[in-house]
Amino acid sequence: MKNISIYLMLIIFSIVASCKNEQKVSEENKTVCVSDSMTSRITLDTAKLSNISTQLLLSGEVGFNENKVVKVFPFSSGQVIEVKVSLGDRVHAGQILAIIKSADIAGTYSDLKSSNSDLAITKRQLENTTLLFEKGISSQKDVEEAKENYLKAQTSNQKINDAIKINGNGNTSSSGIFTVKAPIDGFIVEKKANAGSFIRQDNADNLFTISDLKDVWIWANVFENDISKVKEGYVANVKTLAYPDKVFRGKIDKISEVLSPDNKVMRIRINLSNEALLLKPQMFTNVVIENTEQLKAISIPADAMIFENGKNYVVVYHDKCALELREVQVMKTENNHSYINSGLNNGDVIISKNQVLFYNAILEHM
Repeated sequence: MKNISIYLMLIIFSIVASCKNEQKVSEENKTVCVSDSMTSRITLDTAKLSNISTQLLLSGEVGFNENKVVKVFPFSSGQVIEVKVSLGDRVHAGQILAIIKSADIAGTYSDLKSSNSDLAITKRQLENTTLLFEKGISSQKDVEEAKENYLKAQTSNQKINDAIKINGNGNTSSSGIFTVKAPIDGFIVEKKANAGSFIRQDNADNLFTISDLKDVWIWANVFENDISKVKEGYVANVKTLAYPDKVFRGKIDKISEVLSPDNKVMRIRINLSNEALLLKPQMFTNVVIENTEQLKAISIPADAMIFENGKNYVVVYHDKCALELREVQVMKTENNHSYINSGLNNGDVIISKNQVLFYNAILEHM
């Protein structure tokens, strides 16, 4: 009987040992490891707490910097005889822009001629009266009257000369022809004068606008539902059709407080340096506004996620033989980065390349 008991105990021990070995083999079979050959084929990224970045795409156009331009006005009314420049031309200081014939200028020179004659006459009268006074023929009163007439003629003559100087002096002639010259070096960015057109006395408009174009403004349109997404100081990346591979970087420096009555958009202004003169007025632009908000969230590369059955997953890497499949809740994806609401912690390491292979392997062993 004793031998039978020992025999039964040996059988039970053998069965228990066999079960443990089977369980150990089963657990080993369920383990998914990163082999040495796969190590070079995966990329590891770390989930980290980052500022939430948003981008807003806008359309716009290039304009000249109105704070760095010179507007050229006519000296007087008249008729434009000739315009020597076109829109976009480079000009130099002193270069003739237009020639204008003015009856007012001709009249001013005619007045000057008469004033010069009056001045000479009153001067001779003063000299003669003074000589007669010294000989006792004229009175002191006659001398004072002659002196007063001479001073009046001097004042009138000086006034006419000052008017001629104001109207360009050397740029005018007695025939009424005067020239409009460029006051600075730059480019003609506005041209409102054409040969044969008339300039009225009540017309306060300029003939030309000159800018050096070394600084330009980008005017972009913001629709009403995006107004809250732009603020002064936000970074703006500007691209044009002319230079598709070049990005011009600036900042929003002005935001309009009213919407355009025509298209119901709000205009924002971006100031850009244009030393190379690549940007031309009226060019169309695409503007990307970057906004780094104060809110923070866990950020991972968008390519690291696996989407299946309406859910997002990542493969968390603890070590080569400790991989974890974890579901994550995505807040938003922007600029190839996904911001996570839940599922990851700051510092978690994830596989972001060829992670699908391990995702499938983990599912098969679950």
